[in-house]
Amino acid sequence: MNLNIFGFSNPLLLQRPRLIWLQIGLVLNKITAPKFGPRALGNRSILADALSTEMQKNLNLKVKFRESFRPFAPVILEEDVSQWFDFKGSSPYMLMVDGLKSEHRITLSDQQKGLFGIDLLNVAKSKIAAVTHVDYSARLQTVSQQTNPLLHALLTKFKELTGVGVLVNTSFNIRGEPIVCTVEQAYHCFMGTDLDVLVVGNLVLHKSAQDKNKVLDGRSQFELD
Repeated sequence: MNLNIFGFSNPLLLQRPRLIWLQIGLVLNKITAPKFGPRALGNRSILADALSTEMQKNLNLKVKFRESFRPFAPVILEEDVSQWFDFKGSSPYMLMVDGLKSEHRITLSDQQKGLFGIDLLNVAKSKIAAVTHVDYSARLQTVSQQTNPLLHALLTKFKELTGVGVLVNTSFNIRGEPIVCTVEQAYHCFMGTDLDVLVVGNLVLHKSAQDKNKVLDGRSQFELD
């Protein structure tokens, strides 16, 4: 494959300028060794800006190729989780659901309270709109320096940039497809969706720098659920 690749020393983009990708809503991917369990926990994941009010819809429609209402989960610094949610402790496997603290909730107007379905879903419920459910809950993944030092470092840098140590974390695949397990699978998923950046180890691929003739249509490979 003829790829335009940018190399850098840290596989999680710890330089401050590179984190602007996440701040403007672009998507970061990383792939390492396989694992097992019901969730992607940051090694074969799509990570994105949780602050964006459009991120949930965009990830669903343009990356996952599924219904826009599907929820996403946050990955958050373990030391910050009790500041944001009614939860203390660790949830390293994204299995705990808890409510957002009242001080972080956006109170709905009377008009908004009368909305239903997608219209209600599209109303921002908090500053971390992309991972806040309509009932102000979220399925949490906490990360400590011990459990995943690189992901913890990325969240810490993102917090320095935005004031919030929270990102969207969803599995690195599209609807109907298993999570990527090889570099080739990661590349095909990247080229077949609207992902903008692919990170594999110490290498970075920008979609804008790739051969447009190699762009795939991921929607044609798998039937709807």
